[in-house]
Amino acid sequence: MHRYGACLIALALLVARDASANKSLDDYRYFRALNLDLQGRPPTRGEIADFERSDFDLDKWIDAHLTGPRYVERLQRIYMDLLRLELPATYRFEPGLTSLYSLQVTGPSGPVDIYYRVGQRRTNPAIDGQVCFTESESGLKVVEAGRRGKGTPKVISQKLLDERTVLVKPWWLYADHDAPSPKDRAAPSWTSRFPGLDVVWSMFVDPDGAPTSAIRVCKEETQTAAMGHVLATGRRTKADPIPDGRTTRAPLDSAFATSHAGALVSCTTALGYKSSNECGCGVGLERCLPNAPAAFVVATKAPLGEDEPFVAGPKPAWVWLQSWWTAEATHFMGAIFGDDRDVRELLTGRGTVINGPLAMFYRFFTGATCCGNYGPELGFTAPEPLFDPKAVPAKLGPLEAGTWVPVADRGPHASGLLTMPVFLTKYATRRARAHVLYSAFLCRDFVASKVTLAPSSEPDLTKRPGCSACHTRLEPMAAYFTRVQESDWTYLPASTFPVSSTRCAAPDAKRMRPECKTYYDPAFTNASHAMLRGAYAAPANADQGPAGLASSITQDPAFAPCVVTNVAQSLLGRQLTPDDAAWKASLAKAFVDGGYRMRSLVKAIVTAPQYRGNGAAGGTK
Repeated sequence: MHRYGACLIALALLVARDASANKSLDDYRYFRALNLDLQGRPPTRGEIADFERSDFDLDKWIDAHLTGPRYVERLQRIYMDLLRLELPATYRFEPGLTSLYSLQVTGPSGPVDIYYRVGQRRTNPAIDGQVCFTESESGLKVVEAGRRGKGTPKVISQKLLDERTVLVKPWWLYADHDAPSPKDRAAPSWTSRFPGLDVVWSMFVDPDGAPTSAIRVCKEETQTAAMGHVLATGRRTKADPIPDGRTTRAPLDSAFATSHAGALVSCTTALGYKSSNECGCGVGLERCLPNAPAAFVVATKAPLGEDEPFVAGPKPAWVWLQSWWTAEATHFMGAIFGDDRDVRELLTGRGTVINGPLAMFYRFFTGATCCGNYGPELGFTAPEPLFDPKAVPAKLGPLEAGTWVPVADRGPHASGLLTMPVFLTKYATRRARAHVLYSAFLCRDFVASKVTLAPSSEPDLTKRPGCSACHTRLEPMAAYFTRVQESDWTYLPASTFPVSSTRCAAPDAKRMRPECKTYYDPAFTNASHAMLRGAYAAPANADQGPAGLASSITQDPAFAPCVVTNVAQSLLGRQLTPDDAAWKASLAKAFVDGGYRMRSLVKAIVTAPQYRGNGAAGGTK
């Protein structure tokens, strides 16, 4: 029995050796490359043992792994790298009109933090546009918003505190801030209740060290109306006397306020914040951000995503809000790749995926960033949103950072990544936006032939010597972004801003009205008409908007081959060469015939001889 048992063991070892002997070194390298690309890691010992089994079905294994978060992340990274959508650390989204600053004053019982908005309109001329106590009342002069006041503090009576301020339970302190009597106060349990939310608890402590139950906010800022009336004070020039109690001049009436006194304006627009004393920060201050220097812990270096940051640290609320823009793009891509939807939706899709902070951003902040002082004089009182606030899920609260909800339709102006804040701020100019899309989705670039640059006063770059070689193509593409403000996400409606305006016409640039120069290009203005900035090379493209460019790119014959090139080169770890031309063409045809689905394309690439036998699968991975 002993000898028989030994023979059985030897036979089993021989069978196992024969089974594994059927796998070549290239087979193991191939399996390792598949795991790296589809699982984001090398295979485990158990997975290698399964691979060595004689009944292992590799084709079935590949199908099973063309799903899931690691596969999705692999494709996300291809396009995040191509578009370089992570914002630089130097970028600052600091919404001045919707930021709440604090000033520590002295009350009857000691220090008190007073929250206020810079520029808040008030009917009392002594405090209009500034914190709601004068320097003579508080003893403090605010030199710069958010910094401690200078001077010798005076005690402010309880009567004056109650007259000028209101105790509020804000959204960052109470999860149920919109309830009649909020009770769900911040606590360490929030870390588990609200995944993705990480706050600095010192933000919830009063100056005396006691836990904060409510904050004192200047009364006007606590208003919740959706609309407010335009305030006209009668102050029109700098020659007007400084009101009693002030050391600085009070805000002057704009031309719009003078001609539209008492008109209703939206309290979620820049015009509302600037011109109405009835526009505040909303219920629980949800229309404003606390500009504490270190309130929310933010992932500042997160190449693997916001869930796995290399570096994170306390930052102001506006940095925290801004950090979710990139996450929106990755979740949007993830939905397309994960559900194996038509990849053209990256550019054309009107839907998206958002969390609680983004819901707050799209409800209350996108309309308050644009567009200078002159827009109202042209009738521009409320921009058309790229993301309609009515499409934001109503029950998605600002603290729900880890709750991601799909939105089927953002609105008529939405167009995939092209209308997301992360793209529009990363690529601030019309030409930059057009250029990166041309490169990433058509695999083309602007390369001039040998040209001689000569002095020229020609404003049309499609005609200027030395420039026309590139700009003949670039300028019409850039024109699709004419109606989206540069460095912003505001859409200029055609009803207010016709591409060609007779209202802004002028015999020469010097005589062009100041309010027109913000939006219309003096270089393309004459006595009969003025051209909207960016539209001159293709006026028809301006009215089509980003969706027009998305349609143009996805219908271009170079779109599908470019997708194939980008995905194949990333998976192969090398550039495609002329020797790959026939293979690339067959992949592109199959990709189009299959409805532009990425899953079948990836499978065709990873099962091709080029992947199995190339340097990436065989060595570098």
